[in-house]
Amino acid sequence: MTALKPRIGIIGTGAIGGFYGVMLARAGYDVHFLLRSEYDVVRQNGLQVNSALHGALHLDAVQAYRSAADMPKCDWLLVGAKSTSNPELAPLIVEAAGEDAKVVVLQNGLGIEEGLRQVLPSNIHLMGGLCFICAHRSALGVVEHQALGGVNLGYHSGPAETQEQQQALVEAGVVMFRAAGVDSSAAINLAQARWQKLVWNMPYNGLSVLLDAGTAPLMSNPDSRALVRSIMLEACGAAAACGYPVPDVLVDRMMKSTDHMPNYLPSMYHDHVHGRPLELDAIYAAPLAAAAAAGFAMPKTEALYQTLCFISARADR
Repeated sequence: MTALKPRIGIIGTGAIGGFYGVMLARAGYDVHFLLRSEYDVVRQNGLQVNSALHGALHLDAVQAYRSAADMPKCDWLLVGAKSTSNPELAPLIVEAAGEDAKVVVLQNGLGIEEGLRQVLPSNIHLMGGLCFICAHRSALGVVEHQALGGVNLGYHSGPAETQEQQQALVEAGVVMFRAAGVDSSAAINLAQARWQKLVWNMPYNGLSVLLDAGTAPLMSNPDSRALVRSIMLEACGAAAACGYPVPDVLVDRMMKSTDHMPNYLPSMYHDHVHGRPLELDAIYAAPLAAAAAAGFAMPKTEALYQTLCFISARADR
């Protein structure tokens, strides 16, 4: 099969990178995967996605690499690694980036692009990708995809100076994802879109760790449901105070959508169970600092963050 252009590199082949990488490769794109602990298993067995929407997907001939220096220069780089590893990612991105490369950060939280921008060359286009997906890695090279899967894209910074140039690059990314069977759209305002996604991520990620519960039990109990809602409302208030108001109906819409989801354990839960660092800075510390600077208090969110910091510190002993 003739490979379609552009060439795509996946930096971080976990649940997110694995799912989107497999979808793009199956659509005929030339996809290259950077792996660490999964390398030997994926080279032997390929990548497996067990999807409730698309069925069992298997990618046999995985173009896998231990080192970014061994990868071919890529037109697009999708960063699926957790934000906790971002300081280590910049050299890998630079090594794998081709001329006029577009880097899409598929991570949760606030301040993600700003942090990477400081350590990436100015000639690299930096974009944010907001993933609306229920997926986790169940084993090395195996992704369980429970629901959803859409990606919203927004341009952050780089050599594209005009709005028209930036929009053209975003639309090219949208077309790429859609060609792979992934719902995708352009985010009108990337910063606002990140705040909007935090409205969901702030309650469910932290409470899943604190209460050892997925979305279904959190939503079925009136006390935890009320707590979810109050944290969502704090996130909405913080977004508005920082100049990024979100729709008034967002909280009700998100809670209704979560009611209809299969029971889902967010990524922070899996990180906690497997002893990996929690994404506390991006999902909690950065938004709390931004809200405080804008004069908006988030007492319940701050209490959740402080509790998670205690849990994280205890796990590190």
